[in-house]
Amino acid sequence: MYQKEYERWMAADLEDPDLKPELSKIEGNDDEIKERFAVALKFGTAGLRGVLGAGTNRMNIYVVRQATQGLANWVKTQGGTQTVAISCDSRLKSDVFAKTAAGVLAANGIKVRIYDALMPVPALSFATRYYNCNAGVMVTASHNPAKYNGYKAYGPDGCQMTDDAAAIVYEEIQKTDVLTGARCMSFAQGVEEGLIRFVGDDCKRALYDAIESRQVRPGLCSTAGLKLVYSPLNGSGLVPVTQVLKDIGVTDITIVPDQEYPNGYFTTCSYPNPEIFDALKLGLELAEKEGADLMLATDPDADRVGIAMKCPDGSYELVSGNEVGVLLLDYICAGRIEKGTMPERPVAVKSIVSTPLADAVAEHYGVELRSVLTGFKWIGDQIAQLEEAGEVDRFIFGFEESYGYLAGPYVRDKDAVIGSMLICEMAAYYRSIGSSLKQRLEEIYSQYGRYLNKVDSFEFPGLSGMDKMSGIMQGLRETPLTEIAGYRVASVTDYQDSAATGLPAANVLLYKLENGATVIIRPSGTEPKIKIYFTTLGKDLAEAQSEKEKLAEALRPVMA
Repeated sequence: MYQKEYERWMAADLEDPDLKPELSKIEGNDDEIKERFAVALKFGTAGLRGVLGAGTNRMNIYVVRQATQGLANWVKTQGGTQTVAISCDSRLKSDVFAKTAAGVLAANGIKVRIYDALMPVPALSFATRYYNCNAGVMVTASHNPAKYNGYKAYGPDGCQMTDDAAAIVYEEIQKTDVLTGARCMSFAQGVEEGLIRFVGDDCKRALYDAIESRQVRPGLCSTAGLKLVYSPLNGSGLVPVTQVLKDIGVTDITIVPDQEYPNGYFTTCSYPNPEIFDALKLGLELAEKEGADLMLATDPDADRVGIAMKCPDGSYELVSGNEVGVLLLDYICAGRIEKGTMPERPVAVKSIVSTPLADAVAEHYGVELRSVLTGFKWIGDQIAQLEEAGEVDRFIFGFEESYGYLAGPYVRDKDAVIGSMLICEMAAYYRSIGSSLKQRLEEIYSQYGRYLNKVDSFEFPGLSGMDKMSGIMQGLRETPLTEIAGYRVASVTDYQDSAATGLPAANVLLYKLENGATVIIRPSGTEPKIKIYFTTLGKDLAEAQSEKEKLAEALRPVMA
């Protein structure tokens, strides 16, 4: 079967000149051919993601056309404006894939609004809402290594596509022949016929205004003298992040030279993820040289932001996504109460794998904190529910531990632009009162307890990887853990049982231990990985750390 498909691609007149040489190179190599052609990239709620190259199990213009034809078939049943918004980041072939998708939509009679330059995830979500689109497409592989690209699909609310809609699109994709099934039109023809139009300056400005309107203490940054080092990690954050920061008065910005401009090869770090030290290394060196108050980095599609804060001794410390989430929640609550801008019955939202410290902080300020499944669309879903009830102003903040933050209902995905703005404002505020982010974090720990949150990842590569992962999860359900590292399991929550959790079913197990620690086991939805999230409590960091090590050691054999 896969051999036949390979031969069909070899015989076809392929438009992308990179694909044919690649196919010739693997001639006679059964393993390579099988790996590329035995399966197709699966389209899910996060869209597509895969390695660039030739084949049905790779990202290329044919797979993008096929996916877009599936999307177009769905859009045509939706009524409305029959419009789709498109954006892309700096990855290899991102611009090609964005224009390819636009051409397929136009050939199907669907109107397109596409950004004329790289713009991040929040900008795509915003444009989808601004133009009342039926859907949105963001060409990106987020923070994966350079050899990947992907295609995120959004619904009309600017939230990542729902399971139901994605299932229909996937069904339509499977009916579409990958090489010949999509209707196509050149990008130029689409523009000439008025089907493809660029996103207007009015939309771009409206996004910046929406973000800037969420300042907690407007005007503070213009006098606080914050010194910032920023890295867009060669991605799409450069323009929107610097624009918003300058607008609110942060002008002392030094940009990491080798990571300033778009570069899909990400030559300075193999994994352009602000969660990882290597990605921030150049920025940290520069921050030390400049004596910056703060070092900040956004990932290629600028939906995540990571920071390093300056400590009293002049060194810099990386801050986890959980810690930034808690710092921001605390800052927004305290600031809005002080300014009299806190809404009645305020709501914040976090993912189930994010730190329980946030629950304690929210309770302190009288904020309702809702916990949702992993994936920012579930936070977007909570905003939508508030919007339907005419109470969207109650939403003050949403975050997940993987460096995603949002503080307003103007988009429905994580937004590193507003994240960057609020982090800078917060750092500027503490600087202006003679404190610092480090000092405030220590105060939070002394008030609520020393929480430690760590994630261990176990990879299961190859075609059998997914089977191994499902086998492990099945084993944990059939033979439940009664203790971990000598601590009794006080309760188990299986998120596949939606009747018990009140949330949609998800392949996640949560263990609460008798010593107050929690362990969450969750297979990744986008990569062949099982992640284990540990939350431990100690009288200090060392104690919390040693508790985590004990638990991790006990669970390693389970993942073997």
